[in-house]
Amino acid sequence: MKVLLAKQAGFCFGVKRATQIAFEAAGKDLTTYTLGPIIHSPQVVGKLEELGIRPLASLDELDTGTIIIRSHGVELKEVNKAHGKNLDIIDATCPFVKKAQEHVRRLSEDGYGVVVVGEADHPEVQGIVSYGGEKVFVVATGDDVDKLPHMNKIGVVAQTTQAFENLNNVVSACLLRGSEIRVYNTICDATSVRQEEAKELAGQVDCMLVIGGFNSANTRRLHEVCAEILPCTYHIETAQEIDPKWFASAELVGVTAGASTPKWIIDEVMNKIEQLNKSD
Repeated sequence: MKVLLAKQAGFCFGVKRATQIAFEAAGKDLTTYTLGPIIHSPQVVGKLEELGIRPLASLDELDTGTIIIRSHGVELKEVNKAHGKNLDIIDATCPFVKKAQEHVRRLSEDGYGVVVVGEADHPEVQGIVSYGGEKVFVVATGDDVDKLPHMNKIGVVAQTTQAFENLNNVVSACLLRGSEIRVYNTICDATSVRQEEAKELAGQVDCMLVIGGFNSANTRRLHEVCAEILPCTYHIETAQEIDPKWFASAELVGVTAGASTPKWIIDEVMNKIEQLNKSD
């Protein structure tokens, strides 16, 4: 059995930057926390907790100390709250997410109704929306645009992990509802590259593994695009979840990983498959 690992598997720029910031902060201040998980990897969050940096669900739990803003950002009211408490703030928000936040702010100020393409309950989207005014709407697909009120001026941005095809469908639907459309393609290039590479790999192999947190939107999307091509596709967080039966008739196995998956977990998965190979 041969194993093919995607070239772009694992940490993207924004996640790598955020984790470096968090690990560098470890040990410098005993009252350093992250506002929510720094990235969507329970294993990375666990390692940070071992070093004394734990995630907080709310700033209500903190009156003094240092707060690290997670890679996918937080709502504007939380940033203002941190400033109001005079907390030391370390901003680890991905620069691509920051761009989306800024676009929403400017569009709202310029009188546009803003459409955010993404998952309404995702922390990144909730943070992006908070930078706009009253007319900010989240849509998951182009079909959802039909439910929006009529707006003469529509601005469109996307959650950074969205598929380009979905953004395109939403924009097409918006063209039928507004007279002026302004679109910002805020999808991270790393997301697009990973998805295209994963599709190509899934078309070549007999079995596909997608590694990453079950709470990671981009990992779930990688699993979805691979499963559409290859039903024998499995989403795992760690090597311990691998079932040898998956490879019973497989000659070629493909492996990819979400943007929040650390290299050590990818290595553990590759080693596990190698051990299974030797035991055959």
